[in-house]
Amino acid sequence: MRIGICDGDEQELEHLLALLREYQLSRGTSFDCRSFHNSTDFLCDMKGGEYDLVLLDAHMPGISGIQAAQELREADKNVRIIFIASSPEFAMESYSVGAYYYLLKPADAGMLFPLLDKAAGEVFVQEEQGIVLKNRGGVVRIGFAEVEYVEVINKTVSFHLADGAIREVTAALADFEERFLSRPEFFKTHRSYLVNLNYIQSININGIMTKNGHSIPVSRQRRIQVQDAYMRFMHQAETVIMTQDVPPTVSSERPKRPRGPWRILLVDDEPAERTFWADILRCHGCMVQLAGNGRDALKLAESEPYDCVLLDVMIPGEDGFAICEKIRKVVQAPVVFLSCLTESDKQLKGFAAGGIDYITKDTPAALFWAKVETRIKLAMSDRTQIRYGPLLMDLTGHKLTMNGKELPLTAAEFDILWQMSEHADHVFTLEEIFAMAWGSQLWDGGQMVQMQMSRLRRKLEKAWAGHHFIETVWGQGYRFVPINN
Repeated sequence: MRIGICDGDEQELEHLLALLREYQLSRGTSFDCRSFHNSTDFLCDMKGGEYDLVLLDAHMPGISGIQAAQELREADKNVRIIFIASSPEFAMESYSVGAYYYLLKPADAGMLFPLLDKAAGEVFVQEEQGIVLKNRGGVVRIGFAEVEYVEVINKTVSFHLADGAIREVTAALADFEERFLSRPEFFKTHRSYLVNLNYIQSININGIMTKNGHSIPVSRQRRIQVQDAYMRFMHQAETVIMTQDVPPTVSSERPKRPRGPWRILLVDDEPAERTFWADILRCHGCMVQLAGNGRDALKLAESEPYDCVLLDVMIPGEDGFAICEKIRKVVQAPVVFLSCLTESDKQLKGFAAGGIDYITKDTPAALFWAKVETRIKLAMSDRTQIRYGPLLMDLTGHKLTMNGKELPLTAAEFDILWQMSEHADHVFTLEEIFAMAWGSQLWDGGQMVQMQMSRLRRKLEKAWAGHHFIETVWGQGYRFVPINN
């Protein structure tokens, strides 16, 4: 990870550098870091694309941190900017330039380290799953899964994305071939074309037709190779999914989809967001269809079967809540909201619209997948209840009963208990439990989790003392202990 720091307070700058050194030691990692005492030096040195993360003093003499961020954002749309300020005065203004976070001085490890962990994780995924392009318009990062095909004409390489966008750079195709062809989904069909096999609709004597209606030429020498590569790729995808442990029980009333990878419709108007979440899903063997607005999502939902729909709230045209109600009329798959809006009233509105879950975009990748996987498996098995002896969880009503008597739980308590019960062999750390219930808040060191788990255990033990459903694993976290039914 590449980090830039700009702070007008020399003592604070030294303090931040010391924190970064401490972070590297604690995580056993290293990264490039450059520091500046004022915005002028920082901007003069900046070309765009140098940094993955910038720590920026919001208020500095001369060019303020907000003004510097505006120029930085014009040169690099992907860089993460964390403002560090002595007061919340510029907090609202900071988010107008796409702030990653806003910290108050003095920064400390408890506040800064979780943000560095999150940023490092995102950078790692992006580096593994995409490339960075630099052109006159600035710097843009695109994911491999987002690329439908690559074309070179003269000295311009064009990246045609699945959402219809085209990114162009002045270069040679050879500059990108090695990275693309090292991935199983890409194949060179012609000296001027690379194609993502995921987007092939048909192959014939005239070439390839993609799912988005683009015609790609295939050289005469490569026709048989392209067909063989495509068949191998599809066979490997089917083999991977058939080895997964998917519950075989499907309700006879539910129309069965042909056996194969889970098909997921991901609706989000932000290309970077679509790429990030789609890459996680594809890494787990899913086939992902992308839509940038509600109209396109409805067309796809009506034309193809899906196992799950992931739906952003803030999309062009009708918002996600309105689209959810319409999608629920044409598909039986669970609809899960995936949004940056973390307010409880928005989440309640999502459930009222027919969503089966509401995942905020600050949720860690592992927890995001666990929730999606659970929802799909639950929908495929038609299971609405989980029982462990006298304990019965009603998954549709979010209610828990003990020996037939309802046990009042908060939404966070129910979700924690449910997720832990689904993975009874796993010891959940404090950080994992915190992400389940308070993913949108800043990590507090574990105090909220310990209080929450203490209250939940007391409720369960008071309702039935015959078994301890939650066990403390000292030095590690908590584990759900099932009981034979």
